[in-house]
Amino acid sequence: MRNLFNSYKASLILLGAIIIGGIAGLIFGPKAVVVKPFGDLFLNLMFTIIVPLVFFSIASAIANMNGMKRLGKIMGSIFLVFLLTAAISAVLGFTGTSIMNPLENADTLHIKELMDTITAEEPTEEVSLLAQLVNTFTVGDFQFLFSKSNMLQLIIFSLIFGLATALVGEKAKPVSNLLTAGSAVMMKMVSILMYYAPIGLGCYFAAIIGELGPQILEGYVRAFVLYLILSIIYYFGFFTLYAFISGGREGISVFWRNAITPSISAIATCSSAACIPINLAAVKKMGVPNDIAETIIPLGANTHKDGSVFGGVLKIVFLFSLFGRDMTSISSIVSIIGVSFLVGAVMGAIPGGGMIGEMLILSVFGFPPEVLPIIAVISTIIDAPATLLNSTGNTVCAMMVTRLVEGKNWLKKTLPI
Repeated sequence: MRNLFNSYKASLILLGAIIIGGIAGLIFGPKAVVVKPFGDLFLNLMFTIIVPLVFFSIASAIANMNGMKRLGKIMGSIFLVFLLTAAISAVLGFTGTSIMNPLENADTLHIKELMDTITAEEPTEEVSLLAQLVNTFTVGDFQFLFSKSNMLQLIIFSLIFGLATALVGEKAKPVSNLLTAGSAVMMKMVSILMYYAPIGLGCYFAAIIGELGPQILEGYVRAFVLYLILSIIYYFGFFTLYAFISGGREGISVFWRNAITPSISAIATCSSAACIPINLAAVKKMGVPNDIAETIIPLGANTHKDGSVFGGVLKIVFLFSLFGRDMTSISSIVSIIGVSFLVGAVMGAIPGGGMIGEMLILSVFGFPPEVLPIIAVISTIIDAPATLLNSTGNTVCAMMVTRLVEGKNWLKKTLPI
């Protein structure tokens, strides 16, 4: 409970620092750029640890998957439900941003010029689609994996390395232990650097607002309002639909009778992990068998984050709008939905996954690393509603998995009237 309180307090401090930085930027205007080096210091420190953090976190998670062995039907059903609900979230999120773009009618020319002065992209020659896919997922030399610009390639390498370690078994135990220790050390480094985060992000945000003016603040407000609208639609509409699919009208009644406590806990704590005990108690009251409940709730807290998928769409569209990128082509739509799905549904399984997901967005779409704080602010302002969808969504998913495993009459078996 003490760790939970400290985590929640840290989130409030970070949000307060960002707000103060934004106000300072509005008051002092371009003069606020004088504090930008303090923000650059924080970014540089974070950029230097991102590569080892990604490698150790992902490789250790995969290498230590021996405890994840469950009944094949349960795991298959969990995978199917998580995949479908995350995909629905991505499509719904993109539809929402198409109707209400957070930066619609905002003057984004200034920020585009500003970022062009930070990162001058070299002209690249045209390559075929297949060649582009190869370049997207792999690099030509091991040394290139150490660049934060090749985040997706590093993730794939880390996955394969972790899988190979797990398959070798007992002989690779020292390697597995090394990966686990490395992951713990990197996360401790992140926690140390986060003591400086309020100062670093506050100063960087002050400089950004000072140079860009109030139009980007209006974009954040619109982004928050849009996220709230999407959250309400998904929470009441789609959760009810999922409950109906699980058990008909009785399923809806059972779900909403037991969903209030997990929902309030998610909003209050802003932590999916902290809600695991509460969610476990709730789904058992919903009639979900113990073996399913005790598998899907801890697993879902790490890997099933529909709210984060919404956030991924919002961040990508926000950056596309800032840089004047086309979002109407089929390829753009598919890439936005695909990357947001990856950021929300996959990165959530990784310690520090939020930051890794944001770096993945920058890497895949070629945005300069200096815009990381711009989308990091979005993560902060949507934290509470995102946790609500991430955490409480696992309870209704548990009902759907039970429907697939136990059959359509599962409620009558587990909750006899």
